[in-house]
Amino acid sequence: MSGIDKMKNKAEELSGHGKESVGEATGDRDLQAEGEKDQAKGNLKQAGEKVKDAFK
Repeated sequence: MSGIDKMKNKAEELSGHGKESVGEATGDRDLQAEGEKDQAKGNLKQAGEKVKDAFK
């Protein structure tokens, strides 16, 4: 299950990167901020998965 969670977290991070890029290109500051937030959330979840893996 950990592998699936890692893929979901990476997908969330990549989706955030896409939102940020589109927001930057179109001048949509809200979309850009949402993308940055999604990236941070994905990174935080990935860090949690790494900690769980370290204790296995």
